[in-house]
Amino acid sequence: MSDYAPALTRRHFIVGTATVASLSGCLGTSEEVEPVAIESGQNCDQCGMVIDQHPGPVGQTYYQDNTPEGHDPPARFCSTTCTYRHRFAKEQSGWTPAETFLTDYSATDYDVRTDGGKTIISRHLESEAFASTEELTVVANSEIEGSMGTAIVPFSDSADAESFAEEYGGQTLPAEDITRELVGGM
Repeated sequence: MSDYAPALTRRHFIVGTATVASLSGCLGTSEEVEPVAIESGQNCDQCGMVIDQHPGPVGQTYYQDNTPEGHDPPARFCSTTCTYRHRFAKEQSGWTPAETFLTDYSATDYDVRTDGGKTIISRHLESEAFASTEELTVVANSEIEGSMGTAIVPFSDSADAESFAEEYGGQTLPAEDITRELVGGM
């Protein structure tokens, strides 16, 4: 028997606590997900279009027990419209969304321009440009178009959404309140 007994230090406690916490995430007891950057050449999981070749807001969704076909999560989308259409379809198939992220135009330096007679908004694909739908107010049915026609334009600052709607038309509502009927009518 040795007289040497290592002292438990604050560092040992913190490292041990962090290890337990990270293992609990692996076991599924608490899992946080973060938005990722959408890379060049990646396709929309709803319509198949190459995401970085089109303007407007984009999205990504993590599902609780399911993954997109052909790549690691999250499912990624060329538009907010495709994001919601995919979510609604997968929910009917028994998939449960864990988290959905959309482009947050309050967090980006965006531009709006006319191209071919359409008023379009810039796209932003970096991870920092996304926010959870739980934090977003969207402008629906404005004159702004994205990759799939009329865009649903998200903002984390509701005052930004109101100002955008005043300038480009449309209605503001919480992103979590988007319905199948609203998306179907666009």
